[in-house]
Amino acid sequence: MAPTSGGRLRSRPLAPPLQVVLVEPEIPQNTGNIARMCAATLSPLHLVGPLGFRIDEKAVRRAGLDYWHLVQVHRHVSIEHFRHASPASRLVFFSAKAHRSYLQVQYQAGDALVFGRESVGLPEELVDAHQEDVYGIPTLGAVRSLNLANAVGIVLYEALRQLGALDETFVG
Repeated sequence: MAPTSGGRLRSRPLAPPLQVVLVEPEIPQNTGNIARMCAATLSPLHLVGPLGFRIDEKAVRRAGLDYWHLVQVHRHVSIEHFRHASPASRLVFFSAKAHRSYLQVQYQAGDALVFGRESVGLPEELVDAHQEDVYGIPTLGAVRSLNLANAVGIVLYEALRQLGALDETFVG
């Protein structure tokens, strides 16, 4: 029988943490789900470029994001600004148009996992400039792409798994 003490399954933080980078996200619910995942994994969230929604205190409160204060959220005007702010992070890009699987990445602590807009993905010039570092999530069906929040979750937890961050768990 499962314990009922109210404790939650936990794991030790990764150091340095993985960075989740969203380039011009458009849908607030996706960003909210990703922010919650970032809070759960202690992964800083970086929002790059213009957003399709507001994240001021009033908007966050109205959306019911009661965990927003648990997320390290950073704003950047461009991917170059992010690079300047996080020079030690290796950029790993994710696109539905990639030719290599996210399972082929050998993730490193501190990696920046970079995802694009819900409607069109990453800017073409960014993908072209970093072709060797672009990966995708294979699908079995004929869908165009996965939901952004789902894609981030799949990649983030695979990276944590590979890095051994989920190996030692405890109830706390």
